[in-house]
Amino acid sequence: MVKTFEIEDFGIKIGRLPKGNLNKISDVEGVKVGHSTIDTEENKTGVTILLTQGKNPFKNKVTAASHVINGFGKSTGLVQLNELGTIETPIALTNTLNIGLVHDAVVDYMIDECEKDNIELKSVNPIICECNDSGLNNIRKRVVKKENVFEAIKNANKNFQEGDIGGGKGMTCHDLKGGIGSSSRILKIGKDEYTLGTLVQANHGLIDDLTVNGKNIGKEIGEKIKKTKEKDEGSIITIIASDIPLSSRQLKRICKRAVVGLSRLGSYIGHGSGEVVIAFTTSNIVIESEKQDFVEMKILNEEKIDIVFRAVAETVEESVLKALLNANKLEGYKGNIKESLRSFL
Repeated sequence: MVKTFEIEDFGIKIGRLPKGNLNKISDVEGVKVGHSTIDTEENKTGVTILLTQGKNPFKNKVTAASHVINGFGKSTGLVQLNELGTIETPIALTNTLNIGLVHDAVVDYMIDECEKDNIELKSVNPIICECNDSGLNNIRKRVVKKENVFEAIKNANKNFQEGDIGGGKGMTCHDLKGGIGSSSRILKIGKDEYTLGTLVQANHGLIDDLTVNGKNIGKEIGEKIKKTKEKDEGSIITIIASDIPLSSRQLKRICKRAVVGLSRLGSYIGHGSGEVVIAFTTSNIVIESEKQDFVEMKILNEEKIDIVFRAVAETVEESVLKALLNANKLEGYKGNIKESLRSFL
């Protein structure tokens, strides 16, 4: 059983919507997350893989969209994602200089998966996202390899670990130890219940700005730790999943609401920061082998979308906090140390 610190363990409450069973993005049926972590004296890094649903993602593409809040980043696959409105591979989160190596590994994985389904894969669009972990990791070594990607896929589970794990191992958030965090909400629309979940790779923000429950706790913490940043030059990758029937255009609107959760925690989204948001729904699957001239798609009445916007804001804010709360104090590359938020609550 994976032990996860929840915000309520520290007297923190965010929002008013009910949470999912695990309070993770994997509360959305079919979504799984896996990690592969590299933890040596010189390297603190890894890769985190998100599986969008339980079938071959190339054959069964989830409807999706992305939004760039600030584009200081090196992600791959977003051009086609926004043009076609689908995702056809697992989503990978890693460090900046490992984007190409992880991309190659995901291509190899998809070739293998498609061969099992007698598909001769000739083109594929891997979604690989990154944050720069060079403060705690000797990033130039580029130690994340194909076997790490395949290990993360193999380890993918509904109940996954959060904090300084996988792609979050070397991350710094508000000058504290950052990493992977996740949260979910249950939404009632009409007579039916739906789930929305978020996963973040949090590597952004300044300690003096950190705000929790409307209180600026970061300034006091900042006086107790060694600050290493004067500018917000980090990044955060946000993945939003839901089973609500939505169009790509509606998912784009949902992506834009992630900034609300980040702002509530005190992020000002600096010039040198990369904030990329990806959202997808498991309800509207685009079949690769579809032969019909026209296909039907069910989408949410736009007048009912406000509750979805609220769920995004709540889960993004909580996911970042869970990344901070589940990350342990770490001494990384060149003796750089990052404290855990838990030490100050």
